[in-house]
Amino acid sequence: MSNDADSLSVSVLSSGSGGNVTYIETDQHKVLLDAGLSGIRIKKLMMSIDRDLNDVDMLLVTHEHTDHSKAVGILARKYPKINVYANKQTWDAMASTIGDIPECQKNIFPPNMTMSFGDLDIESFAVSHDAAKAQFYNFHHHNKSFVVITDVGYVSDHIAGVIDNANAYVFECNHDLEMLRSGEYPWSLKQRIMGDEGHLSNEDGANALMNCIGHNTEHIFIGHRSHHNNVKELAHLTVASMLEEHDFGVGHDFDLLDTDVEQASQLYTL
Repeated sequence: MSNDADSLSVSVLSSGSGGNVTYIETDQHKVLLDAGLSGIRIKKLMMSIDRDLNDVDMLLVTHEHTDHSKAVGILARKYPKINVYANKQTWDAMASTIGDIPECQKNIFPPNMTMSFGDLDIESFAVSHDAAKAQFYNFHHHNKSFVVITDVGYVSDHIAGVIDNANAYVFECNHDLEMLRSGEYPWSLKQRIMGDEGHLSNEDGANALMNCIGHNTEHIFIGHRSHHNNVKELAHLTVASMLEEHDFGVGHDFDLLDTDVEQASQLYTL
């Protein structure tokens, strides 16, 4: 799908425990959120939606975990046009793994702040996760907004207010609780995933969505699905069933969309 003039367009290039990259486009900016795959893989996913990494001018990083930061250094060095944004704690935590980046490309984006870049206002919000200082983003373009929120132990009332009534969401539904509990992970890791600094289950994600969805909401992407503790069909069925039980118009008022690590979504114009 081609981008309409002066619109906000998005594609979830990759989402899951194996890597996370999202593409956001306006007339003035071509943005990547996270770079959790190899540079070559990200380039191919961009090509699959008919977009070119040479045109990307911004890369925002949510936190230092490698499924979000793997190619940050590679992309910055290969594409000097890209300005990279992260909070100070995340920059410090990534320093030993991403290699040297030219200082002119490094930018601080503090948590809980809105920064304006021409036709794009980007609002950061801190989340509870076992990283140095994880933060996610609400992208505003005129009267449209796009939110990505994954890697979060819980969605507070404050965060629900910040991300309320967006036109589109990438929302975490990381694991099925029973699959996680009965799986092979050590108990300490299971506790971490289920804890307040871990990840949202399918049920947690659905419950949080019900506090955020509004009349503007058009698309909801089910994001950051675990390869070991979830199944695409189960995540979709759980979220859809819970929303429908509370009279949300799945498939009518908004689309509920699956994501994948290996295949980009189409480019949606909001």
